[in-house]
Amino acid sequence: MTTFSERAWAATADLRRAIDGLPFLAELGAGTLAPEAFRHYLEQDALYLDGYARALALLAARAPDSAAAAFWATSAAECAAVETQLHADLLGAGALGDPAPDAPLAESPTCLGYVSYLVATAATAPYAVATAAVLPCYWVYAHVGGQLARAAAAAPAHPYRRWVEAYGARSFQASARAARRLTDTAAAAAPQEEAAMQRAFAVAVRYELAFWAAAHARESWALPG
Repeated sequence: MTTFSERAWAATADLRRAIDGLPFLAELGAGTLAPEAFRHYLEQDALYLDGYARALALLAARAPDSAAAAFWATSAAECAAVETQLHADLLGAGALGDPAPDAPLAESPTCLGYVSYLVATAATAPYAVATAAVLPCYWVYAHVGGQLARAAAAAPAHPYRRWVEAYGARSFQASARAARRLTDTAAAAAPQEEAAMQRAFAVAVRYELAFWAAAHARESWALPG
């Protein structure tokens, strides 16, 4: 019998193929991505991680046992500290240029939508559904990180190697597997939530696709005409 995560992964195959084909990721893997696009991505991802950490903290508070609570709480702390520091280091290294003086650091429409969805789901949906909503950020990044790490290995002077290596690292891959196990455990304990979990997982995968596409386009709020 398949697990929830296996079923959800298979059900989002078309979305994941679209992610794999994104110009942003192709250029990132080749090391040809414009520095301005990568800066936009990092700035938005730092804002996203702040919201994601809040969603994980809410999930930790609702976890059914101490082991699950510890994992979600530790992950929230890592978002708030370790990954945020990585973004700050990359943005401050000088290689990505300076932010535009007339571009205040605020969530893009896609970033705000994704964060709002995750926080609301973590706060109000059943625990099992909330785990399904936060899982794609782990799993899709682990999948993409592994692919990008292999691509970057062929380019000794890859300009984005540090970011690529962070998400292709064994520690992050292990965290993604742990998140899958906890989500599968939650699904097994609440089989009546299968349909809602599938929807939550698919919505989050759609947001992962939209987030990278928005970074490539350097999405911003439309100014009044």
